[in-house]
Amino acid sequence: MQSTENFFIRRGNKNRARLIVIAIFVLIISFLGGILIGKLAICDEKKCETITPVINDASIKEADPHISNEIISGINSENIRQYLRDLTELPHLAGTDADYRQAKELTDFWKAEGLDETFLTPYDILLSYPNNEDEDKMNRLFIYDDSNTTVWQSELREPILHPSENKSNVVPPFNAFSAPGDISSDELIYVNYGRDEDFKWLLQNRSVSVENKIVLARYGKIFRGDKVYQAERYKAKGIIIYSDPADYDDGDTSHVYPDDWWLPDTGVQRGTVYRGKGDPLTQGYPSTDTAFRLSQDDPSLPLAKIPVHPIGYGVAAKLIRRLRMRISTKNKRRTTYNAFGIIRGAVEPDRYVLLGNHRDAWVFGATDPSSGTAIMKEISRVMGNMVKSGRWRPRRSIIFCSWGAEEYGLLGSTEWIEATPLMYATALSATKKVRNPDPADVSAGIATVYDKWFKSFPNDQNSRPKIGSMGSGSDYASFIQQVGLPCLDFSYTYDETKYPIPSYPLYHSKYETFYSVDALIDRGFHVHKAVGQTWAEAARNLADAMIIPFDVKDYANELDSLVNILLDEYGELMQNNGINLDHIRSAAANFSNTVTAFVTSIKNEDKNDPYAIRRINDQLMQLDRAFIDPNGLPNRPLVRHLLFADSSLNAYAGSSFPGLVDSLFEIDKAVDKEASWNIVKKHYSAIVFAIGAASSSLRDTSSFMNKNELHQTNIV
Repeated sequence: MQSTENFFIRRGNKNRARLIVIAIFVLIISFLGGILIGKLAICDEKKCETITPVINDASIKEADPHISNEIISGINSENIRQYLRDLTELPHLAGTDADYRQAKELTDFWKAEGLDETFLTPYDILLSYPNNEDEDKMNRLFIYDDSNTTVWQSELREPILHPSENKSNVVPPFNAFSAPGDISSDELIYVNYGRDEDFKWLLQNRSVSVENKIVLARYGKIFRGDKVYQAERYKAKGIIIYSDPADYDDGDTSHVYPDDWWLPDTGVQRGTVYRGKGDPLTQGYPSTDTAFRLSQDDPSLPLAKIPVHPIGYGVAAKLIRRLRMRISTKNKRRTTYNAFGIIRGAVEPDRYVLLGNHRDAWVFGATDPSSGTAIMKEISRVMGNMVKSGRWRPRRSIIFCSWGAEEYGLLGSTEWIEATPLMYATALSATKKVRNPDPADVSAGIATVYDKWFKSFPNDQNSRPKIGSMGSGSDYASFIQQVGLPCLDFSYTYDETKYPIPSYPLYHSKYETFYSVDALIDRGFHVHKAVGQTWAEAARNLADAMIIPFDVKDYANELDSLVNILLDEYGELMQNNGINLDHIRSAAANFSNTVTAFVTSIKNEDKNDPYAIRRINDQLMQLDRAFIDPNGLPNRPLVRHLLFADSSLNAYAGSSFPGLVDSLFEIDKAVDKEASWNIVKKHYSAIVFAIGAASSSLRDTSSFMNKNELHQTNIV
């Protein structure tokens, strides 16, 4: 029998660190085991002797505390700086030769630094590219007068503002997976952020319909692909998306890149508008040579049905007349590569801690994603050299992962297979060990990354730092949502009270260069070093701790909070339509009681029994799996986590009880109300059942069934 147990952290976008812990493969040979048991059990009383099992001391040994300090102190900021310079020398769009070269260079680096094994895995996937050769066919906007004479046309490329951008193979601004088309409109309609409520407001308050019109939306608030989806729902014929100066410029155009980190009016944010995850043609399955592929013309593909184009705010100010869009973006099958480097575990080599970051970038990608790759290289250097010298080998295996084609829709990480509550304790512990990179803060008594985090982002109870929920903004999404792996997404970010902006201003533009990081964002790379130290310590703790450092009390507290939020917002509506709310209250209370008992049992467990340690770790890793529904969420079969997933209305934002909340949100629009309520009731039943299953997974192996929960199947 073969089983898999997985847990995940990772480092990526916006200076984010992500680490992934994934998988157990346990082979149980029942036949041989039965023979052994029988041979020992059937013996003459006089001949039987007491057999004392041989226990490997390493299996019941706690981690060496000195290793933590050695790894943390080994992270070098200048190394990270040099790695980033190399990684951002040239554009490396997914599916290009430059993308492959970086993947190969990473595996060569890992091999040289002492990792036990390295390899590449190719995937043949659908990607999207603009015409970059024939200027008469390149993506462009035109303004024309009453006689249909063109009076203005947009620039094809962003101008060079710093010598570091003067490179070949810079892809022009485009939105990946836009539909091609040449369309015109006598009227351009501004739709704010392009949310459902923005289109509704226009209809209800201004009697403005966007049907058969081109609309203009600004970046921010929701995922760009969801803006396109809403434009399609309201029957627009095309959509232009721009970076509004209110969101990406402090209002003083003299303080923009290359003099400051603010976006200049010529800067354009590229990005995908694909609303799925993984290869569009092989959804739910890996894109191998033998895979069945849908036709690119299949109407069921979650691809844009209308032309889409991104612009800078300098262009947006001109779009007040009759408009034409010419979009020639084409979808093409290309090969992308995931790169892996492995350090084998000394005690449990069949259990893995993965550190991952995506590799591809729209252009140079100095912050997104190459800052993460540079940090990951430095962590692998430190850990690899310790293994090579014989000073350390982790208890569990560590795998360094470089995902391909994340920018197009998490394609690399999905093809390979903020934080979830089980990772809270790991994050808190790691940040307490890392020194605050800001000397002024340290002088003021804010000594560690944890202290800075707590001061900047306290939770509502002001008891510890705030930890947000995870959407699907990067590679961790499929690990959480499809297979139930606990995840943690580290980020060192700007002061959001001082800068209330949706992302760092140069995000996905040509101007996101090594120069922008080195000169404008993190001089000396002290913040990069702190992120690397935090990420490395979290990984080491997960790989080395005898009992995996998951705190199930955090899960119980989070579940209680989610239930209260759900009932505050929708409880009355649900109850008025025949749903018994006591079932979810009771299930959550039972889960909390079970967690308390489980924590007590861990404290009382014999730590000299390797089988007991293995069982506890199995239970910890299985907990998130209990919330995976193999049937998926309503209308989203590939999103399977009942508690944590992205909202169907905004892929960037995490949503709690996502299937239930999305179904309740849409119920007012439903034509068949009874059928819609049946969907809600069925999904509510699945959630209550899953909470009970999670409770069972934490009970003693001989008392996992709670008789009270057998009577909770009739939910409504």
